[in-house]
Amino acid sequence: MPRLRKYTLLANNVFAISAALLMACALQAGAFEMLIVGRFIMGIDGGIALSVLPMYLSEISPKGIRGSLGQVTAIFICIGVFVGQLLGLPELLGKESTWPYLFGAIAIPAVVQLVSLPFLPESPRYLLFEKHDQVGAEKAFQRFLGKEDVSQELEEVLAEGHMQRNIRLVSVWELLRSPFVRWQVLTVVVTMACYQLCGLNAIWFYTNSIFGKAGIPPENIPYITLSTGGTETLAAIFSGLVIERLGRRPLLIGGFGLMTIFFGILTVTLTLQDKASWIPYLSIFCILAIIASFCSGPGGIPFILTGEFFQQSQRPAAFIVAGTVNWLSNFVVGLLFPFIQKSLGTYCFLVFAAICFAGALYLYFVLPETKNRTHAEISQAFAGRNKAYPPEEKADAAATDKQPSERPDADRSSTLNKHVKN
Repeated sequence: MPRLRKYTLLANNVFAISAALLMACALQAGAFEMLIVGRFIMGIDGGIALSVLPMYLSEISPKGIRGSLGQVTAIFICIGVFVGQLLGLPELLGKESTWPYLFGAIAIPAVVQLVSLPFLPESPRYLLFEKHDQVGAEKAFQRFLGKEDVSQELEEVLAEGHMQRNIRLVSVWELLRSPFVRWQVLTVVVTMACYQLCGLNAIWFYTNSIFGKAGIPPENIPYITLSTGGTETLAAIFSGLVIERLGRRPLLIGGFGLMTIFFGILTVTLTLQDKASWIPYLSIFCILAIIASFCSGPGGIPFILTGEFFQQSQRPAAFIVAGTVNWLSNFVVGLLFPFIQKSLGTYCFLVFAAICFAGALYLYFVLPETKNRTHAEISQAFAGRNKAYPPEEKADAAATDKQPSERPDADRSSTLNKHVKN
């Protein structure tokens, strides 16, 4: 994982633009291999983006808005899905003669990011801890937050990370072996695995057939499918608006719990869909409810938790672990779902209901609430399970017991200078 968050995101746009050009030109070149290569390169782009972007958003966010800003990733993924569905309509780019332009449209957001991202500063936490640049970190926070006095945010950063002059980045192997973050790593693995294994991709497999069973003419199904993208987007926006009020824990556990219930109902409705004319409509409702439940919590919070669980030196390795589990789980679903569906038929959704229930149960007993808490406080919440506590974080936890308002500004400034300057 490269250390430079912003410049990694900038460089990643090369993959997106290359993939768009390959897929857009495949028809004219008469080479379907270009589509395969383009899809592969686009997968690389997505893997890097879903690791670096949540980490960047986590590191530029004060703890009071960390959840809301972290949900921006999920919101724009949902908007991207909806825009793709919209552009795929026959009246727009969903025709045989225009589908290359649909693939070419992928380059547009990449170009927008290339033009706009250079004007944004690097992560303040990266500048403060890894570059030891207090002035740069202060300016970065001032630009992000739009205010001059950011001493409280700088002090909060020191309370969340190592209070030391030099930070050595932890490798993936070191992170996995560390007893101090054992349950944090396990929780990230569980949430990321459930994120992909919960069955949302299987829902897309059934959507068109369920709409057809409801009596919707085939030519109208693409327009009705827009409701799924719209539901995703609205649920993700709702989650972003309430996450700092309700917290991560209720949204995540509640999302998986509701998915368990609606997967069970969907199994019943699909099994009995020929018994009454209204049952397919109940199936449609279940599909929308499952999508809304996913996007209101499980669709974005796992990425937020990965940024919140780990200190600065561990965060890149943690996102590598999370990203690896995420995409391996996605690969497993794509590989095994056809066999599961062939063997179990409509009962295949009971498999996903069991996974959602197991995930909700694990999170209920293990996951602490991380809303508005510093890294030291989150580590302390896991310390009992880990049965280990890093000595430097004990100092961090003690420092957070005293409120910033109780410490004179002169003391605050001296603390920052002590730990940041070379």
